[in-house]
Amino acid sequence: MTAALNSSTRTRRADGSNRPRRGSSNRPRRGTGGQGFRYLVLTVGALVMVLPFLYMLSTSFKSQTYVLTIPPQFIPHPATVSNYREAWTSDGFARYFVNSIMVAVASTALSLLLSSMMAFAFARFSFPGKELLFKVLLLGLMIPAMMLIIPQFILAKYLGLIDSQAGLVVFYVGSSLSLNTFLLRGFFQAIPAELEQAMQMDGAGAWTRYWRLILPLAKPALATATIFTFLGSWDEFVWALTIINTPSKRTLPLAISLFQGQNSTLWGLVFAAAVIAVVPVVVVFLLFQRYFVQGLTAGAVKG
Repeated sequence: MTAALNSSTRTRRADGSNRPRRGSSNRPRRGTGGQGFRYLVLTVGALVMVLPFLYMLSTSFKSQTYVLTIPPQFIPHPATVSNYREAWTSDGFARYFVNSIMVAVASTALSLLLSSMMAFAFARFSFPGKELLFKVLLLGLMIPAMMLIIPQFILAKYLGLIDSQAGLVVFYVGSSLSLNTFLLRGFFQAIPAELEQAMQMDGAGAWTRYWRLILPLAKPALATATIFTFLGSWDEFVWALTIINTPSKRTLPLAISLFQGQNSTLWGLVFAAAVIAVVPVVVVFLLFQRYFVQGLTAGAVKG
């Protein structure tokens, strides 16, 4: 009887009658419920992030009469560009825009230069107190900016930087060095040291290796630092309000605040000015966004 069972088993295996049908799988199918819920959460989050900007953009094309209508209208009717014309031609707005461009570009360029040199030193050189100095530098990421207003003001007064755009640049650079150095150091450490050793054998010094090898290979990290630094310098309001007194030296955030009156505010005008202020930030992000995620991930994980 045992022989008969074995023969029957071999027969079924031979003709394949007990095998699963072709194209079928015994593995459980992945449920679509979890994926659908994930998409729903991401969609809701995207709407929460985008709706305020869309409302600001819509309101900038409305006349003052239709600004605070209930329910809110996301498609302005009738649409007008008078808010943009009035905002740009208002007293000193174009000058404030140029001031912000100059301050943000100078702060970004100087911060990237200094932080990249510091990051190169921390990533490649060995010197006494290296790790301690790096940890002290990172303390700048833990101190709230508002706690530094009074010490910064005293230092700016001592250095003669009150009521000057140089005072803005110096302290914007100082406030961004910690984060930029942290990001760039992590990326520099990921670059193979053999490349530098090959250049060093050819007689290249530290500056040549930094300028001609490290910086070209670190474009993703530099792009990330550029976006963060430019955005921080462009949107900063409190420090500019603290030290700038002369109207001709004001930056764009101060100009937008002037559109808000004590009794009433022309919100269409304010939102039009805000949209104008957003344009350079969007342009900078579009120029460097292809490197942004790669540089941010490298600096955060490999530091």
